[in-house]
Amino acid sequence: MSEIASMLVTHRKASIDEIENAWHGDVATLLRWVGSQERVEECAVLKTCNRVEIYVVSPRGEKVLFDLAKKARVSSRIIDFHDHDESLLHLLRLASGLESMIIGEDQILGQMKELIQMAMKAGTTGWMLETAFKKAIQVGKRVRKETQINERAVSVGSAAVDLAEGIFGELQGKSVLVIGAGETGELISRALLAKEIGSICITNRTFDTAQALAECLGGEAVPFEEMRDRLREADVVISATAAPHYILLKEDIERAMAGRERKLLLIDIANPRDIDEAAACVPGVELHNIDSLRNISSENMRQRREEALKVEAIIAEELQLLKAKYKRKQAEELLARLYSQAEVVKDQEVRKAMNKLSARHTLGEVEQQVLQDMSHSIVNKLLAEPTKVLKSAAERGDTELLASLRELFRLEETI
Repeated sequence: MSEIASMLVTHRKASIDEIENAWHGDVATLLRWVGSQERVEECAVLKTCNRVEIYVVSPRGEKVLFDLAKKARVSSRIIDFHDHDESLLHLLRLASGLESMIIGEDQILGQMKELIQMAMKAGTTGWMLETAFKKAIQVGKRVRKETQINERAVSVGSAAVDLAEGIFGELQGKSVLVIGAGETGELISRALLAKEIGSICITNRTFDTAQALAECLGGEAVPFEEMRDRLREADVVISATAAPHYILLKEDIERAMAGRERKLLLIDIANPRDIDEAAACVPGVELHNIDSLRNISSENMRQRREEALKVEAIIAEELQLLKAKYKRKQAEELLARLYSQAEVVKDQEVRKAMNKLSARHTLGEVEQQVLQDMSHSIVNKLLAEPTKVLKSAAERGDTELLASLRELFRLEETI
């Protein structure tokens, strides 16, 4: 029987370097590769700053994923392999913010929605994964409505702002350059506005995008080609683009620091990284990446953990409902094969009866319809009670009864 299995490379076991190097290619490329593997019926990929997660539906999911990791030469040391139930629990925890580097962050919900839509558009998902992700997103919304898990440092972007504030003591009057005007860039910019900073400049490879965000927030849009010149004026640079390579090299930072006395703080929260890590060696420069965010405010984390207990209770309740849905589906698929088998026998016997009757006298449409209705009614009445018992057994997790029915009526799955 096919079930969901997953493998995760996340900040819990892997450094940012290991996450970056774990899987090559964008989400579309990974979907095509995973979906092309033998015995993979459905697949989805989650790829964010802090994680790369691959979900499959297969009769031998964990074996398939283990082979994929081996082919990609990803060390098992940094991988978590999850079976069906573990995958469902993880998805609900992930959507609720409990698996994020910053507990309770909101950004993951939008990312999950976007990435499952990409998989659906690519045609790599079906009922199993779509049901799991739909439930996870629903639970994530419920958690944020009924608890305060998302208060303070609600995203990696706002955590980066908190980190900058902690380093300088305060950001009031500071000049900040934000590189990247996507969702993360917007979260960073909005978080900065609450800190009474001196100025904010936003740059993006597409200038119109930077301009739209700058106008919305009262900042200044900077053409991407002028970005390096603006480094001289900035106190803080926070970079969060989707570029596949460095956009700031060590020599760019050296030129910006030439003749400068005040400190320059660089925070790189992109994956892959935007800023050459060698820039940390430049005098007067302090460089941080996603790994630095592990040390975010302990008080915030304490409050989040208290709220996490309420979230755990919601997840436990919703997980039982989700598991029951999959169990009912298992029974429904078995019943569908049983009813289909019964229909074949019924049709055969009705045809035989009609042929025998037709040999003696002409059968009209009314007589033929009566025979069809009677046989259909007999099948439904005979299977009505077994249907109730089977659905009840599935919800209880009585796999032995399901297996017995499968064997008794030879209800083999079609491959």
